[in-house]
Amino acid sequence: MSDMANTTTGINTGTARPALDRTFSVAPMMDWTTRDYRAFARTLSRHALLYTEMVTTGAILHGSPRKRFLGYEAVEHPLALQLGGSDAGELAECAAIAEEWGYDEVNLNVGCPSDRVQNNLIGACLMGHPDKVASAVKAMQAAVSIPVTVKCRIGIDDQDEDADLERFIDEVAAAGCEVFTLHARKAWLEGLSPKENRDVPPLNYGRVHRLKQQRPELHIGINGGIKTLNECREHLECVDSVMIGREAYQNPWLLAGVDEALYGKQGPAASRHDAARAFRPYIAKRLDEGAKLNHITRHLLGLFQGCPGGRRFRRHLSENAHRDGAGLEVFDEALSLVSEERLAQPA
Repeated sequence: MSDMANTTTGINTGTARPALDRTFSVAPMMDWTTRDYRAFARTLSRHALLYTEMVTTGAILHGSPRKRFLGYEAVEHPLALQLGGSDAGELAECAAIAEEWGYDEVNLNVGCPSDRVQNNLIGACLMGHPDKVASAVKAMQAAVSIPVTVKCRIGIDDQDEDADLERFIDEVAAAGCEVFTLHARKAWLEGLSPKENRDVPPLNYGRVHRLKQQRPELHIGINGGIKTLNECREHLECVDSVMIGREAYQNPWLLAGVDEALYGKQGPAASRHDAARAFRPYIAKRLDEGAKLNHITRHLLGLFQGCPGGRRFRRHLSENAHRDGAGLEVFDEALSLVSEERLAQPA
C-alpha cells in the first residue's frame, strides 16, 4: 500500500468528495477506533466506511490543540466523525468544523449508555428526547453540505421497541435525517454497565429489518453482535448497510475480505504479513512524531489470531513495545515469530 506514507492531518483542501457507499462500516468505539487503528484498517480494506471515536462538542470547541481530536491521515477516507452532544448550536458549529477538516460524514451518537455521557445528555439517553435530536439534526444539516446521520439503539429502559422507536425515527426523519444505523439492542441506563449493555439486552435484528420495511425511503443500517461476512450478506438482504464493532477490532483480518465480498473489488492485502508490512511506514512516521510504539501496535494484537505463532507475536509486542525507545525493530521481531503463508480471505 504505497500511499500509506502520503498522509495529512485533516483540513479540507477543496477536493470533491466521492459519494459514500455505506454498505459496510466499522463502528465508532472509544479508545479503539483511534487514528492509528483506522490507518491500520486501510491496509485491509479500501472501501469500508470508518468512524472516529466519539468526540464531544466540548472537546472540539474548548480542547486544545484541535488536531488532537480531529487529526487523521488522508488514507483513512471514507471517514466519518462521530459527535457526542445535545446542544443544537454547539453540534452545528462542530459539524461545520468537521466539514472544514475534510470529514465525509458527521454522525450523532444516540447510543452510548455510559453514566458519564448521560450526565451531559449525550448518547442513548437522547432516545428519550427525540425533539432534541431532531433540533440538533436540523441545525447540523443547515450548517454543512456533508451527510448528517444518527446512530442509535432500538430503545432505552422501558420504552416500547415498536411505538417508541417509530416515534423517535419519525420525528428525527421529519427534521431531515435520512440515514440511521441501529444497534439492535435496547440500552438500560440504570442497572447495567456499558460493557453489559453490549451483551446483556437481547438482540432483536427483526425489529431493525421491519423498520426498513416500514420506512423504505430511509437508509437503515444494522449493528450489534455481527461477526462474519456471511452474516453481513444475510442482513444486507433486509437492510441497507451493516456495521461491525468489536469483531472488526479484535479480529481485524475480517476486514481483509470486505472489499471482495461486499464491494466486488480486490482488497489491498493478500496476507496478514502483507498488511503488517504495509503498515510499517505509518509506524515509522508516528514514531518520528513522538508516538509510543505500544500505542500504535496495540491495535494489531489480534491480526494473527488463530495462526501458528500468533500468541508469540502478541506476547512479544505486549512485553516490549511499551519500553522506552522501542522502535520498528520490536515490531519486526514480533512479525518474524509468525510463519508467513498466503491465507484465505475470511468468510
